[in-house]
Amino acid sequence: MSKPMLVNTGSKYADRKVIICIPARYGSTRFPGKSLAILAGKPIIQWVYERAIKSKADDVIIATDNEKIAETVNNFGGKSIMTSPEHISGTDRIWEAVQKIDCDIVINVQGDEPLIDIATIDRLIDALSSNPEIEMGTVAVKSDRSVIGSDPNAVKVVLSNQNYAIYFSRSEVPYDRNNTGGYPIYLHMGIYGFRRDILKRFVELPPSLLERCESLEQLRALDNGIKIFTIISEEKNGFGIDTPEDLEKAEEIFKQIY
Repeated sequence: MSKPMLVNTGSKYADRKVIICIPARYGSTRFPGKSLAILAGKPIIQWVYERAIKSKADDVIIATDNEKIAETVNNFGGKSIMTSPEHISGTDRIWEAVQKIDCDIVINVQGDEPLIDIATIDRLIDALSSNPEIEMGTVAVKSDRSVIGSDPNAVKVVLSNQNYAIYFSRSEVPYDRNNTGGYPIYLHMGIYGFRRDILKRFVELPPSLLERCESLEQLRALDNGIKIFTIISEEKNGFGIDTPEDLEKAEEIFKQIY
């Protein structure tokens, strides 16, 4: 089986409406209100939105459970949709936000990724837009085993020869028992692309045992036969801001970039 053929079909897709939806809840466990934290003079959520609108997507919306976040988004000219505070995942929040919107493809860009690469978003849009066989897509970056291998907060993904995800884990996978050094370790990035019907199917499925074990909702897809095509990115600066310490790291990176 060969890899899916990815065709760059231009800056917009006339026959496929692509929506980027950015979930932004207020009650983060490790960093409450992080979407509103100021990074290089702007709220984190504004940086994410401004990068997303430069992509090939037809529209960008922010799905939130907090009026303060919604007000902030509206003040900088973004679009926001209020969603239930009861959602247990960003994917559930996204589905509530987009289910009444006419779209074919939904891209989930995390609200704490102010440095996400626009070209990476576009490659994911290209993949789903040009190949109907791809039900769901995500992104991974080749990384250093000695840096992320033992870090449970760094999610790893194992890929097939066709770049479909075989497994996601917080553990070091694949474990290089014989020190061959021949198999790379990939860091999973928290961006997803869904066909609309697959997103609906996904949120209607109950959490799987593997998902509960690893606390990784993408395992629900694999457990239920939904294939996840994975793009390999060369992105260097992208990372999620989960703690105040991450915000300090981002500030240092922004000083170098801007």
